[in-house]
Amino acid sequence: MNLGVELEAAQSVVDEKLVYVKVHVPFEVLCTYAEVLHIKLPIQPNDLAQQSSTYNCFTRHFYPSEDVIAKEPDFFTAPFRKDQLKCFYVKDREQFFTPAVRSRMAYYILSRAPYDVKGSMKKFGISKLLDGGVYKAAYPLHDVKPGCPNERFLLYNEWAHPKSFYKMQPLDLIRKYFGEKIGIYFAWLGFYTVMLTLAAAVGLGCFIYGYTTRESSTWSKEVCDPQIGGEIIMCPQCDKICPYWRLNTTCESSKRLCVFDNYGTLVFAIFMSVWVTLFLEFWKRYQAELEHDWDTVEFLQQEEQPRPEYEAKCIYERVNPVTQVLLIIASVVGVIVYRLAMFITFSAKLRSDLKYSKELEPFKEYVTPQMATSITSSIISFIIIMILNNVYEKVAIWITDFELPRTKTEYENSLTLKMFLFQFVNYYSSCFYIAFFKGKVVGYPGKPVYWFGAFRNEECDPGGCLTELTTQLSIIMTGKAVWNNIQEVLLPWVKNLIFRHCTQVGSEKVIPRWEQDYQLQPIGKLGLFYEYLEMVIQFGFVTLFVASFPLAPLLALFNNLCEIRVDAWKFTTQSRRVVPEKAQDIGAWQPILQGVAILAVATNAAIIAFTSDMIPRLVYYWAFSVSPYSDGSEHTMTGFINSSLSIFYIDHFNNESRPTVDTPYRDFRNPPGHPNQYEYSIHYWHVIAAKLAFMIVVEHIVYFTKFILSYMIPDVPEALKEQIKRERYLTQVILHETNIKHFKELMKPVADNLLDDIEEPELDLKL
Repeated sequence: MNLGVELEAAQSVVDEKLVYVKVHVPFEVLCTYAEVLHIKLPIQPNDLAQQSSTYNCFTRHFYPSEDVIAKEPDFFTAPFRKDQLKCFYVKDREQFFTPAVRSRMAYYILSRAPYDVKGSMKKFGISKLLDGGVYKAAYPLHDVKPGCPNERFLLYNEWAHPKSFYKMQPLDLIRKYFGEKIGIYFAWLGFYTVMLTLAAAVGLGCFIYGYTTRESSTWSKEVCDPQIGGEIIMCPQCDKICPYWRLNTTCESSKRLCVFDNYGTLVFAIFMSVWVTLFLEFWKRYQAELEHDWDTVEFLQQEEQPRPEYEAKCIYERVNPVTQVLLIIASVVGVIVYRLAMFITFSAKLRSDLKYSKELEPFKEYVTPQMATSITSSIISFIIIMILNNVYEKVAIWITDFELPRTKTEYENSLTLKMFLFQFVNYYSSCFYIAFFKGKVVGYPGKPVYWFGAFRNEECDPGGCLTELTTQLSIIMTGKAVWNNIQEVLLPWVKNLIFRHCTQVGSEKVIPRWEQDYQLQPIGKLGLFYEYLEMVIQFGFVTLFVASFPLAPLLALFNNLCEIRVDAWKFTTQSRRVVPEKAQDIGAWQPILQGVAILAVATNAAIIAFTSDMIPRLVYYWAFSVSPYSDGSEHTMTGFINSSLSIFYIDHFNNESRPTVDTPYRDFRNPPGHPNQYEYSIHYWHVIAAKLAFMIVVEHIVYFTKFILSYMIPDVPEALKEQIKRERYLTQVILHETNIKHFKELMKPVADNLLDDIEEPELDLKL
């Protein structure tokens, strides 16, 4: 069937069995499909003064020189109409449609071209031919202009090269070469990285404050004091085989805890709640500027055509089935069982091994059963997360394919939500368990709580589970960054190297551009989706649990500085050129980010209230360190350790694990002999009330602040709104005047003939 495109076949230089088919779309066909796709094209240069944003004023000094990458000219644009070609700014037919627009229209034609029609059955689309193995690949070519620096070379030299790590990204050139969809992704990633510098600086300051004050903390002083912590013998943390231990053996872990569990963390958590609001609001403003500059302000849904798969299969409406996350739940339970089993092993053997081994003697203060269990279980959790990623990816894609969304945007939005929900549970479930469930329901030494009737529920370190949550976050964030870089850098590079080695030809043969591009790696239909997913998961780690790990923004900043250049290197040198796509914004990721930001307020408030020891310390300082609960008259933290421990009589232990002395355990319970022995004490209810009050007050204050900021910061700058209105009006005037001028040119011969036929010379007919 004649599609209006020109085809040219070329024999492969490397493999004689391969034939390359080059597709060229003539100007007339481009005009036809430009009207079908409602593509906006220039009608006249825009001579209005451009508005400069605060963000651009701050970053303009870091952009590549305009002598190297020239600034893109600005035009008044309008949806193209073939019958009004003269209204448009056609200086050169070869340059009127950019390479990205040409590639987009060529792919649109190929994706709907029928190749087998039998009665009512019709097969069409290059995608099916690719799936069936008729064609091995279909891709637009990278730029090649011998003797001059082409766009691909400029992007590599000024964007992807490591020497340009400090430079801002040439977004206009990225958008021109790869299309708006990739351009908006790199714009968001760059903006996110710039905003992370502020969060990283404050987080680093918080960490330094905690590190410098860890020795002076009353908690660590009392735990490490041989006369206090050294005289306190704690209850065994497992049945039968676990030994009794002195509190001062957790001296180093208590100091590490004080690095993160301090008042600076509270301030930083509140700051991050405000930061994430500012980030999202200012991103909306910056995105609005990009929509204006890239001419996607009026990019409506009807401009996006249905997917070929939808057109071929849409017979009846399908309903999304209810999905389960049983594998995630099973993996979390499995890791918990592992933690319980390994903690028993470490508790029984680790301390004795360190005690009687001279080689390990220097490490006995640093290596504790809690730390050993935490590190190994975090590594196992990370491995399970990576494995389950592949499983849930296939499940999410299968469900979305079953729904059969109409357009590609609808398809990606549907897949985005499902994949994020899967990954949310997969990545964050272990962190939520440590933060909000571990050590919360353990009973007391004489009546512990068991998992499956066999494993005694694990307890937190005497200082709480905050240190373990920090360990979990640092291992998952670091491991995820390393693994992603291996996937994005090492694997494509090795594959391309092997492919080039296997397809070497004689030095006298010149490999054409299309064959060189075929040797590169394909990006895939969901390549950009995974880039977004990686960054949004990281965004969750930076915001949801930042109260336990102030260095998370700093790690994310280092990762993103590498990520930008790695992705740029991958897109420009290691991958085939993607088919350019139009996009107005970051799509479904925007509401997901907003949802994470709202949830982050609750999680950080809950971490400070229920996971850290900050509220119990404040309750002791303001209530229990003075009368009537204490003999002191001044508020102090002295004695907090004893107040946070409860006594347990050895007579109440089971015979299998009876100690020789009365031992304390970490809880707020009445002592033996009390009318309500081993029940929660008044101190416990004071602490619970304070924790709930703290959560309610902090949440309401932060949510109110977020609401005020969101209200005060408009999504679109007022100056930009006025400029858009002005440009829209001038565009209508230009089109109107151009149409009148064109009409006059058409009517001029008619008017001249009428003048010649009119007998009265005094009648003046003008058009």
